[in-house]
Amino acid sequence: MPTADLTCWTMIREAAAGDPAARDRFARVYQPIVAAYLAARWHRRDADDAVQDVFVECFRDRGALASADPTRGFRAFLLGVVRNVARRHEATRKSPAALPPGLPADDTGPAQAFDRAWARALMREAAHAQEEAATTEPAVRRVQLLRMRFQDGLPIRDIATRWKVDAARLHHEYATARQEFRLALRKVVAFHNPAASAADVERECLDLLAALGN
Repeated sequence: MPTADLTCWTMIREAAAGDPAARDRFARVYQPIVAAYLAARWHRRDADDAVQDVFVECFRDRGALASADPTRGFRAFLLGVVRNVARRHEATRKSPAALPPGLPADDTGPAQAFDRAWARALMREAAHAQEEAATTEPAVRRVQLLRMRFQDGLPIRDIATRWKVDAARLHHEYATARQEFRLALRKVVAFHNPAASAADVERECLDLLAALGN
């Protein structure tokens, strides 16, 4: 969970130095993003070898993470690493044989897939952070409420019926739950963008919520 004295660059430096916990978290957070880009670039789901090569490139001695520049922003850096690995696979034909003919140099579609996966990854982290912060029974209930609303797709009135509570009261709890989630999301976004101003963090949160329809 992000804390005031920990940023993604702290995690990246520790991962580059070989810290197992940092590498585990790095892979957990960024693997779905890498896989989404490669699957979109090659129009197929199975790109496991290339995904693994991205992390080999990141973790090897004097590898990509060792040269990461905090002033550049990590999302752009990671996208550059994944693109380079993809091009290397394509150049050596190590990538799947079923690459589409005339693969265009413009990878706008895969880049958009990367951005959507990035948004989903940050949302998952925010949900996890909110769940970790839920130390009281009402807070745990609000986490469950969000899960039922967004993961299960249940309307508030149906959840109220299941829980045998007043729907108007549950709408109030739902508003509180969303506020708690947005606070967790701001912390996660700040973790991944340590140089961003509060206004920039808030703007990115709004963009993430809009991108995923929340």
